[in-house]
Amino acid sequence: MPTTPNQTEFDAIVIGGSYAGLSAAMQLARARRRVLVIDAGQRRNRFATHSHGFLTQDGTEAAAIAAQGRAQLLAYPNVRWVEGKAVQAVSEGDGFRIALDDGASVHGRRLVLATGVIDDLPAIAGLRERWGQSALHCPYCHGYELDGGAIGVIATGELSMHHALMLPDWGSVTLFLNGAFEPDAAQLAALASRGVTLERTLVARIEGEADVVLLDGRTLPMAGLFVMPQMRMASPIAEQLGCAMEDGHAGQFVRTDVMKASSVAGVFCCGDMARAAGNVAMAVADGAMAGVGAHRSLIAELNAPA
Repeated sequence: MPTTPNQTEFDAIVIGGSYAGLSAAMQLARARRRVLVIDAGQRRNRFATHSHGFLTQDGTEAAAIAAQGRAQLLAYPNVRWVEGKAVQAVSEGDGFRIALDDGASVHGRRLVLATGVIDDLPAIAGLRERWGQSALHCPYCHGYELDGGAIGVIATGELSMHHALMLPDWGSVTLFLNGAFEPDAAQLAALASRGVTLERTLVARIEGEADVVLLDGRTLPMAGLFVMPQMRMASPIAEQLGCAMEDGHAGQFVRTDVMKASSVAGVFCCGDMARAAGNVAMAVADGAMAGVGAHRSLIAELNAPA
């Protein structure tokens, strides 16, 4: 349902129509509020075929979960949907004015940001083409499907120790240091205790399913690869509004309280752009909390003393 010229005022505008945004909008819709969802159609997990670890949806196509969520949300007559990009947000009156990339603008009393993040991968030939398929980042989402096989961790920095020490529960692990860092004595002992093999030769490229070709010509076949990418905001909206940020292990994310309220009054943030790490289940939970938080703030506004 697109917006119409005579409907540009909403109780809440949700920017981002993936799992967190859908979940937030659902709470607001069920509170009978006028809700607009603005979605640019760039789910972070669009490269993954299936989603795992989400109760009742384990093994379901990732796109199908999002599509079903959208269909269920749009069954509520008080919800509108715009396929487009929010390019600017400013405080205006009792809420926020949002400009879209087609020149239109809308106003909402509350704003929920679920704009997601972009993953910046190391510049290794063949890696990006396999991202979400055999090159992965979440062991809980994809580790089980590797069936206990050989797992490669391509280091992007010292924080790749986290992957290397977790993943032996899912298979035999080789940590490709790739010049990203050199483990100290304590780290070497921890890796040895988990049975992790170290490989210091630089990675030349990835071939086949997940075969690591090294600069010395060796090829080490892997069932799957794990990489910890650097994350950055997929939208400038949170920064435009002045939302406070926190430094996470893989990049900045928006600081929120327990109800997912940001440092800017009336702005709630959820999903991967407001977490140090996450998956579909966490995004849905985050969105539900943001939707409830936004609704409660609308009620509080009505009850505020004059």
